[in-house]
Amino acid sequence: MSDDIIGMEDMAAIYEITDLFEIDRETISVPLEKSGDGSVGATNDGAIEIVVPATVPIRDWLPVLRSAIEKLGFSLAGDADSWE
Repeated sequence: MSDDIIGMEDMAAIYEITDLFEIDRETISVPLEKSGDGSVGATNDGAIEIVVPATVPIRDWLPVLRSAIEKLGFSLAGDADSWE
């Protein structure tokens, strides 16, 4: 598999973060191709689009993902504050 394409480990890492916010996985869009420094944004239909970075290992990028989701207005669920 090419390093430019996301894998199962990438998706598992993304879900670790999105699950902290109890975001429905059906509302998450993740393009298969990694790109640049990654990005997170809301789409017109209310979904969240997460582009996995090509320049940073996914594990190193997770705090950025978490922060970006918070900036979109989502709040941590229950005891999710303990994630690190």
